Amino acid sequence: MKIAIVKLSALGDIVHAMVALQFIKAQYPDAQIDWLVEQGFTEVLRHNPDITNLLTVNLKALKTNKAALFHQIKQVHDYANNHYDLVIDAQGLIKSAITAKLLGKKTAGFDKNSVREKAAAWFYEVKVACAYETNTIDRNTFVLSNPLGFAITPEQILNKQPFLFFQNEDPIIYDYLSNDKANIVLVISSTWDSRNYPAEKFIKIAETLQQNYLVVWGNEAEKQKAELMAGQSTFIQVMPKLDLNSLKALIAKADLLIGNDTGPTHIAWGLNRPSITIFGPTPVSRVYQTAINKVVKSTSIVNPYKLNKQDFSIKDIDEQEIIVMARALL
Repeated sequence: MKIAIVKLSALGDIVHAMVALQFIKAQYPDAQIDWLVEQGFTEVLRHNPDITNLLTVNLKALKTNKAALFHQIKQVHDYANNHYDLVIDAQGLIKSAITAKLLGKKTAGFDKNSVREKAAAWFYEVKVACAYETNTIDRNTFVLSNPLGFAITPEQILNKQPFLFFQNEDPIIYDYLSNDKANIVLVISSTWDSRNYPAEKFIKIAETLQQNYLVVWGNEAEKQKAELMAGQSTFIQVMPKLDLNSLKALIAKADLLIGNDTGPTHIAWGLNRPSITIFGPTPVSRVYQTAINKVVKSTSIVNPYKLNKQDFSIKDIDEQEIIVMARALL
């Protein structure tokens, strides 16, 4: 059986869908599983032994270069020469649904009542019903297993094997790891400012626990924020910019990760590493809470159908709550 999965972005969403791979492979050990992804996120998937081929597109480039559309269509048509028995769109967007249809004749995805972009369902032969407010990981595993005729249970997910892999990581990460203190990765930024826990509270956590804190960042503004934090605490170090392969390696070596609800934070869950995810304007149903993967949520009520980017309640979360949790995990 040849299966293609379409999950284009973003980092955290890809991680949440990847957990299904080990269970699909257990059910169909001889299956070829290919994954179509935006090229900027390729490295998070690379080295996974359950993926046969990584297929990349650059649909994001179309925002600034409309002429590239025909090249992208041709690229997907070329991938379609693999003659997939089933193409599953785990994204649920119109662009991902069209991509899935170009990739293979038999397609599956969420039905119109299970996604925000309802027109996406027009492109699927097999339509999967799953309430939009359902836990994000459960939604991903359901849409990827149901069309294949089996179910992935919450118990299986809780007992999952780590599914993120790395090779030839940048050796510089080992210069920052401590042998004497717990190594705690801090993920301090995300796409919305209202999802970011205050830098001064991260500093208070560092000063209270006095461990080795490693701040990761993705752009210049995040780097400057990290440097400001390091300037106020001798326990905080700013990591060099890491690619996704080396980021996976760093988190795999960490004793704990504390971060906002964003992609790098969810990598810890995929690696079975202890983590604390801090939520403000987004729902905690985006993650699985386990014995080692904890969440802290502000008091605001979240509507999963319409997130409020002006909800800055994350700033009101008492750092002592995180400190107590971190001590227990360490």
